[in-house]
Amino acid sequence: MEKNIDIAALGELLIDFTEAGTGADGMRLFEQNPGGAPANLLTVASHMGYRTEFIGKVGKDMHGAFLKKTLEKENIGVSNLMEDDHYFTTLAFVAIDENGEREFSFARKPGADTQLRIFHFGSLSLTDQPAKDATVAAVTCAKEAGALISYDPNYRATLWSSEAEAAENMKSMISYADVMKVSDEESLLLTGETTYEAAADKLLAMGPKLIAVTLG
Repeated sequence: MEKNIDIAALGELLIDFTEAGTGADGMRLFEQNPGGAPANLLTVASHMGYRTEFIGKVGKDMHGAFLKKTLEKENIGVSNLMEDDHYFTTLAFVAIDENGEREFSFARKPGADTQLRIFHFGSLSLTDQPAKDATVAAVTCAKEAGALISYDPNYRATLWSSEAEAAENMKSMISYADVMKVSDEESLLLTGETTYEAAADKLLAMGPKLIAVTLG
């Protein structure tokens, strides 16, 4: 994200086709409305003056285009909204009974919003609270949901009180990672090894399936 964001939300973005009376032939009419609880929250926050960003996926279809345009109209950032060629935007059909209660029927088998497959994070969000706890919670949730976890322990000495604190905090997240990218300096810092090959082997033993050590 290029700008400072107050609130980011990840999750479902969909169309609610809400019952809206009947046509001349007596058939039920449905009105197209943008929906999805994370986007609803950002809309309210945006109206209150907060800078917001949505993270998620819609289909590359007329409904996805409508939702993207709606977010933009509400001043919600969409640089992290992906459009999927293979999965349709999720649709929800909402019937309302005589008591005003809603009944939902979803066209989501699966919907584009369920197709977030990779969760990538770095270590800069581990330097301070509340971002640290939020990052750990997000990574844990993504891991439990079966996402592939990608980790970049991006060491910046001036952001930590000491090298030891940095190493400890960055190492604490390695076990979550499936894929990990480290610089030559970071590989030695995190392992205490003196060669990059030995460092890579030690990092692999901590859980990741793939380690990429960049050399400069």
